[in-house]
Amino acid sequence: MGMDLPPSRSYLQFDAALLRRLPAGGLAGVDEAGRGAWAGPVVAAAVVLDFQMAAGLSGLKDSKQLSPRARQALLPDILKASRTVALGWSSSEVVDACNVWEATRRAMRQAVRGLEHAPALALVDGPHAVADLGCPQQPVVDGDARSLSIAAASVVAKVVRDRWMFFWDRLLPGYGFARHKGYGTHFHRRALGRLGCCGIHRRSFSPIAAWGASR
Repeated sequence: MGMDLPPSRSYLQFDAALLRRLPAGGLAGVDEAGRGAWAGPVVAAAVVLDFQMAAGLSGLKDSKQLSPRARQALLPDILKASRTVALGWSSSEVVDACNVWEATRRAMRQAVRGLEHAPALALVDGPHAVADLGCPQQPVVDGDARSLSIAAASVVAKVVRDRWMFFWDRLLPGYGFARHKGYGTHFHRRALGRLGCCGIHRRSFSPIAAWGASR
């Protein structure tokens, strides 16, 4: 991972300021991966960190600023530094049935409700609250760049989703899912031109609807 640095002071301070005002129950970070992809699930993670251990996490920050190798290396450390972690997901069929925003909210609700105990507060990445989350919440714009808890959730969600896409790459060769993870790259467009859509493509997305028949 190169130079291993502890989390930035601002990441820690953001969460610490909230923790001082919270009752027992902990602070959960909630984030998703895959909302903008053309194929595959939306995956959400909820993470409740043990902050005595999390202060020593090396290099944790917004998952988009980390290489795949760095995210993979961080995952076991995040799990060790967490009091509880849970996942939620919405398949491509759910995305098509109810739209990607509602699918994302469903995945986040599933993740939070899967925690061993309801947190005193959930920090949700983004500008919007999630209805029926099951606990008090605070939306945080650019949360994965501000909150250590959300940054941890962003890494967990991204690593888990990437692993799902490697799995689908083996089952559905030729699309390059292990390479682009379902996002709309040039390689993905070319594969669609050769093969058409497959079962994990989001047919409600206009770029996919244009390709027509299923493989």
